[in-house]
Amino acid sequence: MASFTILPFVLAVIAGWLVVGGLGLMSLHRTRVVAHALFPAGALFGLLLCALGIAGIFSASQEAILPLGLPGLPFHVRLDALSAYFLAMLGMVGAGVSAFSAGYFRKGEGTPPGLLCFEYHVCLASLALVLVANDAYLFMVAWETMTLAATFLVMSNHRIPEIRRAGYLYFLISHVGALALLLCFGLLQAGTGDYTFASMRQQHLGVFWASIAFVLALLGFGAKAGIFPLHVWLPEAHPAAPSPVSALMSGFVLKTGLYGMLRMVFDLLHVQIAWWGVVMLALGLFTALFGVVFSAIQTDMKRLLAYSSVDNIGLMFVSMGLAVVFRVFDMPALAALSLTALLYQIASHAAFKSLLFISTGSVLHATGERNLGRLGGLIRFMPWAAWVALLGALSSAGLPPLSGFVSEWLLLQSFLFTPDLPNAFLNMIVPLVAALIALVAALAGYTMVKFFGIIFLGQPREPKLSHARDASPWERVGFVWLAATCVLLGLLPVQFVAVLDRVTQALVGAGIGPAVARNGWLLLAPTNIGRASYMPLVFLLFFVGCCALAWVLVRRFYHGRLRRAIPWACGHPFVNARMQDTAEGFGQPIREIFAPLFRIERQLPSPSDARPAYRVEVTDRTWAMLYEPIARIVRRIAALAGLLQAGRIAVYLMYSFLVLIVLLILVTR
Repeated sequence: MASFTILPFVLAVIAGWLVVGGLGLMSLHRTRVVAHALFPAGALFGLLLCALGIAGIFSASQEAILPLGLPGLPFHVRLDALSAYFLAMLGMVGAGVSAFSAGYFRKGEGTPPGLLCFEYHVCLASLALVLVANDAYLFMVAWETMTLAATFLVMSNHRIPEIRRAGYLYFLISHVGALALLLCFGLLQAGTGDYTFASMRQQHLGVFWASIAFVLALLGFGAKAGIFPLHVWLPEAHPAAPSPVSALMSGFVLKTGLYGMLRMVFDLLHVQIAWWGVVMLALGLFTALFGVVFSAIQTDMKRLLAYSSVDNIGLMFVSMGLAVVFRVFDMPALAALSLTALLYQIASHAAFKSLLFISTGSVLHATGERNLGRLGGLIRFMPWAAWVALLGALSSAGLPPLSGFVSEWLLLQSFLFTPDLPNAFLNMIVPLVAALIALVAALAGYTMVKFFGIIFLGQPREPKLSHARDASPWERVGFVWLAATCVLLGLLPVQFVAVLDRVTQALVGAGIGPAVARNGWLLLAPTNIGRASYMPLVFLLFFVGCCALAWVLVRRFYHGRLRRAIPWACGHPFVNARMQDTAEGFGQPIREIFAPLFRIERQLPSPSDARPAYRVEVTDRTWAMLYEPIARIVRRIAALAGLLQAGRIAVYLMYSFLVLIVLLILVTR
């Protein structure tokens, strides 16, 4: 009986979030009630869900049929290791972002605070329902509810036309993906009429139809995850949404696409084909490179983080593709290693990207600026936001001993063992892929130096920045929770791998937990200690010792002997903010090297201008090359369809008569 106690509590948390959202509707304009009562309650439910998810990883699978739905189509729910893990991540992100939101939403961000509270908690509840859904009907209902709630959250400040366009773009791309998922589920039920996942697990599709289902799933879930070329909504929606919403979308909504692909490829489909993994690996690699390059040239801090999320999602698809390749060639241990890297990336990215988005939210609230060219020197006035942003940036850059390093290190370890593949072509291209991943990691570090340095270091570029106020107490609670997650995931990888082992065992029947456990809790060695190992606590102690030694040496031998003077500054007598490096200056080398990826428009000053200005606008070629031609074709088809609507009953009767004749001819044949 004990193994059947977790799922009801998960459903109770979902119901609790819906109740909190309903109370928000009853307190539309009562900002204090929404901020200081409802959002903290949502954070507590997030903490509970995180604990339940962790407990669910170590319990047996649990199923139930809810007395909801349509006659003959009840809702089926299931809790297994995969859904429990993602529920834990949702609870972790939801707790931190909800606590931050309690101090952030002071004026409702253009929407009444109670309505925003309702949309936010409905989004959380629908995300949880997606994870526990055990039939296509409940899955699509929850999926569409999540999309609608997220769309309204993106358009919170709906009076601005650009924000409405961003919300519409997200809604459109999401529904293109939803249509692909409907077709995919139609294939998986294999003509049985049974849309439960239990029935789909029993169907054995042929290679051709399984491949069609895989492509449809990749289109549907890739649209939600932001994989290239379906990423176009992401850099528009994240800057448009309030910062807590951006944190939730980047921290977890994107991960639902990864959850769907894992569920589809390793659970519902009984066959895996090598080219599936190669396609995911190639798409992921290009997405990662594309995202990090565009992130490096951005001048808007939220758009920079949005493209950074594209980069991170790409790396996660690389890990998943590699796991599929290993499984096809019957290498379960290496498939488990790749999946462990993927699951570690999911947790790490959920923590540090949510932390980065809420820290930029504090900066945006305090300064009213998103443009990097108008920021600077904020570490003096906003130390809380600065230090947590530094922690998130270091983790995002993949530096030890934080969580981002462990996930990328495990991914690179997966590539180091690929020469054992029994395929000469894959063995030839894998080193190139590994080198490109190293390039992506280096550019990510470059981007995070730009992000933190331009915003928080140097001198303020605007006089008003000196009046910036630091984060409120509730915002600091969210900071501490997510920052602690980044640190603990980095310092305790052996313990976390033991948790992930339960998930990989369920997906591929193998795990790296026993190999890791043989070396003790201090040393992380994914396969063989002679080939690769990492000791995060020793690295941390060494780093702290070096800093302490430097401090002692400075205080003992140089304190009181320093002479302060204004820097030379190339002969300029005054040093001011205009002499600091700019966001454009940081991105200029990347812009020149990767120019073919960009659509660059330059506006040169005229010699007669009293105040000459030079402007460079860099946009994504994908929109002009792919989506604008599709939009033109759709408009032409719509125009032709409009010709049929002549408004005369005789014309409509003629159309019906012609269709009837064609159908009769087809039937008689």
